[in-house]
Amino acid sequence: MTALMTVLGIVVFVVGLMVSIAWHELGHLSTAKMFKIRVPQYMVGFGPTLWSRKKGDTEYGFKAIPLGGYIRMIGMFPPGEDGRITARSTSPWRSMIEDARSAAFEELQPGDENRLFYTRKPWKRVIVMFAGPFMNLILAVALFLGVFMGFGVNTNTTVIGQVSDCVISQADTSKRDPANPCTAKDPVAPAKTAGFQAGDKFLSFDGRPVKNWAELSEDIRTGAGPATVVVERDGKQVTLHPTITTNVVAKTDSQGNYLDGTVKAGFLGFSPASHIEQLGFGASVDHMGDMARQGVSSLVSLPKRIPDLWNAAFNGAPRKADSPMGVVGAARVGGEVFALKEPAIDRIMTMVLLVAGFNLSLFLFNMLPLLPLDGGHIAGALWESLRRHTARVFRKPDPGPFDVAKLMPVAYVVAGIFVSFTLLVLIADVVNPVKLSS
Repeated sequence: MTALMTVLGIVVFVVGLMVSIAWHELGHLSTAKMFKIRVPQYMVGFGPTLWSRKKGDTEYGFKAIPLGGYIRMIGMFPPGEDGRITARSTSPWRSMIEDARSAAFEELQPGDENRLFYTRKPWKRVIVMFAGPFMNLILAVALFLGVFMGFGVNTNTTVIGQVSDCVISQADTSKRDPANPCTAKDPVAPAKTAGFQAGDKFLSFDGRPVKNWAELSEDIRTGAGPATVVVERDGKQVTLHPTITTNVVAKTDSQGNYLDGTVKAGFLGFSPASHIEQLGFGASVDHMGDMARQGVSSLVSLPKRIPDLWNAAFNGAPRKADSPMGVVGAARVGGEVFALKEPAIDRIMTMVLLVAGFNLSLFLFNMLPLLPLDGGHIAGALWESLRRHTARVFRKPDPGPFDVAKLMPVAYVVAGIFVSFTLLVLIADVVNPVKLSS
């Protein structure tokens, strides 16, 4: 039964992935057609075509490899300076430029002269290229709000779930045996020394009432040294006097939820109990904001994670819980989600959050101002608009369209880096995957 649920989870995730990709490309397609740009193809997937049907002047279809999708718009790049589309050269860099330019016009038909992408005003091109990632953002927001407000999120409470036996740096946690993490050299946790017990509910901290986990977490992290804490235990108030130490602990967001990365802060030594709590609209937006900031931080830190990925893939090093995952790794996690011994609704909501997180990542990644990503084309259109506006202000001749094709050598380098990184993540996902339990 576990194997069946795992397979089902993988299938559900792949379906969610394909829907997200189709939704992304629909944003490009609908806005391109709105601005009268001809789109010969709308495809979900890569490789051999499994099914297609032509409607109007667009072929719609599915391909065999569910790792992406695309639409083809004619005239993505303007003609060369000589007015020709396929000026050839012995230079490999020039060949890259002209090959891309040629591909942009290879399906040109009579009457298409006014349906080329590059002939549209820059603001229209920005809308067409932004529409794809924006569709992913809309889907992510809708799914997140649906889960946060309709079902709820796992929220830490001010009740102690478990008292730690010792003080362990966050960086060392993954290296320890989960069943017996403490060694004789580790200091005893302040909470254990002070007599805290599982089930204790925090009432006050240094004379201040404890309202929620976020405030309690912040008080502990900034309160290294002696403290006075009042807890409720078996219906009675108990006063305890811990001496909070400092430790390397996980970063947290504004709600006290754990994030990637570590920070040196106060440490008491306990795990909070948690429950499912529905969030209001404002709290849901705040929670999504924290997730977006974490996503941006993770995207920026990708280069620094390459050595850890390499070691996990080829040297048998432990795979970190915050390690980047590809489609294969995410699908594997989706399978683990459905195989959990949890209520069905919990597993479904976790899967929805996984798909929502994928859409948020797709939005952030595609907004990088690099070709061949959508953000690269947006940057090119904005630069063209700035050049033309500046020329008008200073009464100079119109510089014409910005030739994005000249950046194709850079695009090939960027694409090569992305492909190499994707392959590294794929190998790590296969030989040393991120485990849901971690």
